[in-house]
Amino acid sequence: MKTLARFGACTATLAAAIAAAPVAAQEDAGSREWTGQVTPYVWGSGLGGTLTPFAGAPTVRIDKSFSEVLEDSDGAFFLSAFARRDRLVLLGDFSYAASSKEGVVPPGLPAEGSLRQTSLTLAAGWRVHEGERVAFDLLGGLRHWDVNAAVAVPLIGVARSPGDSFTDPIFAARANVSLSPRWSVIGYADVGGFGVGSDGTHQWLVVANYASSNAWVFSAGLRALSVDYRENGTRVDARLAGPLAGASWRF
Repeated sequence: MKTLARFGACTATLAAAIAAAPVAAQEDAGSREWTGQVTPYVWGSGLGGTLTPFAGAPTVRIDKSFSEVLEDSDGAFFLSAFARRDRLVLLGDFSYAASSKEGVVPPGLPAEGSLRQTSLTLAAGWRVHEGERVAFDLLGGLRHWDVNAAVAVPLIGVARSPGDSFTDPIFAARANVSLSPRWSVIGYADVGGFGVGSDGTHQWLVVANYASSNAWVFSAGLRALSVDYRENGTRVDARLAGPLAGASWRF
């Protein structure tokens, strides 16, 4: 229910952006040809949450505010692709992030938790609104995860880093709002898991875009990705968030 509530809040925010959008969306209406773009991003992701790498292992709690996560961000990247023909839309992204934070385990022993994740998201959907000011898409698909969670407690000699793979169904919404002939904003949100792979996952992304030409667009914004996975004593309740920058090639 929490993931559904988060998705509802994100979708409401996107809808509000639609209502407030002042000018025409940049994507062409009613195109019968395939159009799209490919965007590599550099992502400064930080880690917060709870990590238990295996049954009986210490649990490291890493509770950081959003500003603290940004201050302690580690390097990461992801590659996003988007294609459209008329109202049919296709979306995919591949992400990699490795992040670690110091924490404590009962009764207050210093510890370190780390998370390395790769995820591949594939989704298809429909352009449900295409107007002069904004475009709005609804999509469904899958996200496949490879997750490696580690906990190290030097004082008691614990250091383990098992990994796991699983696949989540997701539902997504995407809005493209034009601010001028060269400037636009894209908002994206998805929610998934529902106990199929993980207990829950959600993601949101907001980027501002500057089109330097018909072929190239430069972007900057924020992205947050979370997963709550529990299986055979392993628990990863992690939040990866931080700023991003990228360049898109449009075709």
